[in-house]
Amino acid sequence: MIQNTKCECGHQNHVGTLLCESCGKPLSDEGGSEPLEMRYDGVARRSQRANPGVLDRVWNFFSSVKIAVYLIAITLLGSILGTIYPQENTFLNIDPAVYYKETYGTIGYIYYLLGLSHTFESWWFVTLLFMIGTSLVVCSLDRVLPLYRALNKQQIRKHLSFITRQKVTFTGPLPAAAQGSVQTPEAWTEQAAEVLRKQRYRVHTDGTALLAEKNRFSRWGPYINHIGLIIFLGAVLMRSIPGWHMDQHMAFPEGKLVKIPDTPYYLKNEKFTLEFYKPEEMSEGFRSKGQDVPKVYETKAVLYMCKADCDDPAKEPVLEEVHRQDIVVNKPLDYNGLLAYQFDFKPSPTLISVKPTLKNKQTGETFGSFELPMNKPAESYNAGPYQLKLKAYFPEFALDDKGLPMTKSNEPKAPAFVFAISGPGLKPEGELYLYFPRQVDKVNFRQDEINGALGAKLELTVGSMADVAISDYISYLNIRVDRAMPFIWVGAAISMIGLIMGFYWHHRRIWLRIDNGQLALGAHTNKNWYGIRKEVTRVLTKTGIDIDPKTLERKVIET
Repeated sequence: MIQNTKCECGHQNHVGTLLCESCGKPLSDEGGSEPLEMRYDGVARRSQRANPGVLDRVWNFFSSVKIAVYLIAITLLGSILGTIYPQENTFLNIDPAVYYKETYGTIGYIYYLLGLSHTFESWWFVTLLFMIGTSLVVCSLDRVLPLYRALNKQQIRKHLSFITRQKVTFTGPLPAAAQGSVQTPEAWTEQAAEVLRKQRYRVHTDGTALLAEKNRFSRWGPYINHIGLIIFLGAVLMRSIPGWHMDQHMAFPEGKLVKIPDTPYYLKNEKFTLEFYKPEEMSEGFRSKGQDVPKVYETKAVLYMCKADCDDPAKEPVLEEVHRQDIVVNKPLDYNGLLAYQFDFKPSPTLISVKPTLKNKQTGETFGSFELPMNKPAESYNAGPYQLKLKAYFPEFALDDKGLPMTKSNEPKAPAFVFAISGPGLKPEGELYLYFPRQVDKVNFRQDEINGALGAKLELTVGSMADVAISDYISYLNIRVDRAMPFIWVGAAISMIGLIMGFYWHHRRIWLRIDNGQLALGAHTNKNWYGIRKEVTRVLTKTGIDIDPKTLERKVIET
């Protein structure tokens, strides 16, 4: 590292600077002949600081392009491993531990144990993305600040060694006329400036010194590309924020209100409609198989938004209908960024609610009826002069080893209700009554025998199927929320703009100075050296320096 950074021109340079930031003179190896390092015009970067501390070492780690390439390579390798087998989030009602072992054998089970079945949500994959984003930020800041300082404070009259150690140079005497009284060196410089302006250069002159530059904006292309990539990666990481991203398959039985996780929305499948192709509408191949082929399956969906008591399990949420739509394949429900695609269906007759009537079993007198849902029944019901208080509810009634009632699941496959009925002719504290809505369960579990004398007097019964609500199908919907997608598109667009700027425009600079009738010209570009040689040739030939192309090839060279 260079310690003495004060140039003979008097400019105090930053420690580590290779060239004087003002006149461009090399601060070391002045007599060398190799082309100068022009990436940042020799301005030092923070990662080149001598005697780095702990923070500087962290900065140096993330500012290394080599480290960034390694991180990207490791991330790509992780992505490849994550696509060998299907990811867990694509499953519907499948146990991953069983699926991978049965489908792919021991290798599949090891794949599951290593956590590769949820690669893209894993902590190590998210950490890699975060490190790549950090590397992009640090790499950009480490380079863009020196570049800005170098380009924003360019001196017109550069040191002679700076000019002669460019990759494209020319040195030689001015035309004889330029040294006479007719055309002065200043006039020749102005003539050269006019030629360069016609080639779309921005020209600055200082007596017999000249700086011509064009397409400087292209130097910012890589950093604009980095900004786009940073926004892109940030948007990908924002998907881990609850409510920002969701892509899961959910079951919606007919008539049941289902909460969509991490959102204020509830969705109800009011009716699922299934229509099959008629035999004459199918091809011979399908007809020969003798199987039914679905033509249309449609979910009549109603979307609700929770307005109050959303997170209080002791209270019913206050819901407001916000959207109603029929969902068919490729025509999803779409509301404020929430998408619900029709994915699958399953025949699954399930009891939703019944409307039983309480009556005197001996006289046939009816006292009243009430709505009894299988999901979240109320604590009490009234049927005429009688009150029924719910003491216990078993969605899938069964008896344990000790003969005590229990439930196997929360699905109403064999629902049973225990009521305490109070009213005329009954004890004030009420008498227990076990009620099975399904007739088959009444017989299997001997409801009348269990209820005894009360069962001989009172009966809960359903008059007809009009008082029974049954879900025939379960509709499976793919629920998607991606609030980060607009940011992903913005990041991708910005990144593309940066790529176009860097690929299709080239930053070109030409310096020249005249000392005692001797012209020294140097040119630099970050791409397309043939193009800048051609432009230098045009300047020289149009200003009276007539050089044979072969001679010019020897004098305008890439060292």
